[in-house]
Amino acid sequence: MYILITGAAGSGTSTLATAVADVTHSRVLETDDYFWRPTDPPYQQRFGSEERRAALLRDLRSSPDAVVAGALIDWGEELEDAFDLVVFLYLPTAIRLARLKLREERRFGKADPEFLAWAAQYDEGTAEGRSLERHRQWLKNRKCPVLYLESDDTVDVRLQSVLVARESGP
Repeated sequence: MYILITGAAGSGTSTLATAVADVTHSRVLETDDYFWRPTDPPYQQRFGSEERRAALLRDLRSSPDAVVAGALIDWGEELEDAFDLVVFLYLPTAIRLARLKLREERRFGKADPEFLAWAAQYDEGTAEGRSLERHRQWLKNRKCPVLYLESDDTVDVRLQSVLVARESGP
């Protein structure tokens, strides 16, 4: 089974994907690993759209069960519709930004103000990339069930919701 967990930066997609994969013995794939080339410092150079799409599709298909964390808007219909379940996470901006700031400080010693400003505009959709409106429109076009988790629940509560939806099947 293939599950996509998507939402704004800081909504918990990677955390939930790891929890789901641990319980279901699935492979975890992070879209950032396919979007950004490995650089030092990170997040400086993007892969080309066809290169990232083909690489993620190849890795997804090489696993019987996988959980993908991240956004796939405009990555191509073949990949975007490859899932048996899509989980959409939403949290208010203040909660997401506090999480992102803490995460970035742990990873890099400080949080990048430009990144935080980009993440803060998600609900309004004023910058390039992900936005709440773009996500909602994209979700309407999915061919599989979409589970909406739009509250600040614990990872365990979210995990149980995903497992129930997974068992319900397409």
